[in-house]
Amino acid sequence: MDYRTLDLRAHPELYRVGVGEQGVLLVQPYKGEILPHWRFATPDAARESSETIYGLFLDYLKAGDFVGADMARKFLQMGFTRSRRYANHKGGKKYDGPVPDDKKGQSGAHGRPELPRTPEDPVKAESARIFKAKWDQAEANEDYARQKKEHKAKYG
Repeated sequence: MDYRTLDLRAHPELYRVGVGEQGVLLVQPYKGEILPHWRFATPDAARESSETIYGLFLDYLKAGDFVGADMARKFLQMGFTRSRRYANHKGGKKYDGPVPDDKKGQSGAHGRPELPRTPEDPVKAESARIFKAKWDQAEANEDYARQKKEHKAKYG
């Protein structure tokens, strides 16, 4: 699917609930709505960002827009994972060497060795903790669980 031109709000039937953060930087119009609020450089930025994104998550649920809610949940998850990466690896670079051309846009080591961890950055670790709390809150939301189940039953 050409995610650059596809509007999944108009075509929720094309959205498949995936694992992890799949599609988070592709799926429109949600990327455009959520990404401008995504920040994790400091705990204050992470707190404001995670609260704003969680508010969007609740707004999407209230509107019955499961795809939007799931995208917001993925941004909360990505706030945690990226903060943890920067907490463990100064500069955020986890693997040695460039991503192979045929693997660009995919996550994973792709045969590259992991760089040694640096002493934990307590600022980024706190940002990760803040995002993890909001991500857990989203995952535990009963309306989210219901809409997720309904989406899977209706669209597969």
